[in-house]
Amino acid sequence: MSDHRTIRSLGVEAPERAYFFQYEEGPPAEGHVRLDALYTGFSAGTELTFVKNTNPYLKSRWDGGRGVFIQGEPEARYPLPFLGYMEVARVSDSRTTGFNNGDIVATTFGHKSGHTADPFHDALFAMPKEIDPKLGVFVAQMGPIAANGILHADAEMLGNNVTELGQGVAGRPVLVFGGGTVGLMTALFARQVGASEVVVAEPSEFRRKIAEKLGLTAMTEEDAWQYAKARWHNGGGSDRGADFVFQTRARSESLHLAMRALRPQGTVIDLAFYQDGANGLRLGEEFHHNGLNLRCAQINRVPRGLNHLWDRRRLANETIKLLQAEGKAIAEHMITHVVPIDDAPQFLSDLVANRPDFLQIVFEYPQ
Repeated sequence: MSDHRTIRSLGVEAPERAYFFQYEEGPPAEGHVRLDALYTGFSAGTELTFVKNTNPYLKSRWDGGRGVFIQGEPEARYPLPFLGYMEVARVSDSRTTGFNNGDIVATTFGHKSGHTADPFHDALFAMPKEIDPKLGVFVAQMGPIAANGILHADAEMLGNNVTELGQGVAGRPVLVFGGGTVGLMTALFARQVGASEVVVAEPSEFRRKIAEKLGLTAMTEEDAWQYAKARWHNGGGSDRGADFVFQTRARSESLHLAMRALRPQGTVIDLAFYQDGANGLRLGEEFHHNGLNLRCAQINRVPRGLNHLWDRRRLANETIKLLQAEGKAIAEHMITHVVPIDDAPQFLSDLVANRPDFLQIVFEYPQ
């Protein structure tokens, strides 16, 4: 094999214009592994915001020291040569123990034809041979986001005493707002850990049908909150609704309806990214009168007090367990498009212009 190679990366040259960027990569150092991309997953909720010029990083800068965005100081500018964080690759040159040539790993390195990784710093997850390699796009990021939502619900119920995923969800009805990738993964996790009932609230008939093919109950958002109040009783009087609603749609109106579905002192576990803010959110009604809780759960933070037991690697391992149980159905129903990487720029242009029905998009690389 040649020590040097050309890496091609899918990026965004200008608003609504995807392109390929190339650069040269040297040989892997000792302790590193060279990876050849097999599949990369496209995160429509985040990556399309760069294509459409709506991502907050294009207008502001994240001040990590103070934990705030600084407006008017863009952190990202076009052209953007790198996107993506849902990758599956084959090890082609291992210079370390623990990984062998030919191993399939899930990781995060963007929509690139290849990558050189340091296993001591980069998250590399070996894919079991019985799992379809395409499903590896869920392992490093999207699955752990959903699992972290379940973990936050566990912590609401059990504090720091969470040793198994789903301890606080088992035996309780669960409502998930949003039938996208994160929403359906969250619903599948909830069912896997023993929720008494799982309902997916989703306005798209296309996505409701996918949820139903996965064996989940699906309905519109309006029907879902009414269902929760009518069917889930917690004693007498007005103590009706869900203990937890997992909110995965980046729409303030969805967040408001998620709160309507809660029982008094219930909690919305929010996994959405509101690029345009949340102007439709109303806090003067159910939020105030029912004493509700709103908890943000994202992949970079496990619940406070649990970081000695839980991290991204453990959440990724929980994702692998879910794929071992549900992988066939996920591959058949959730991955709606497998697109050759050479066709990606045109596909993304069509996605922005025509907004066809889709769920999980996967780009496939020559093998």
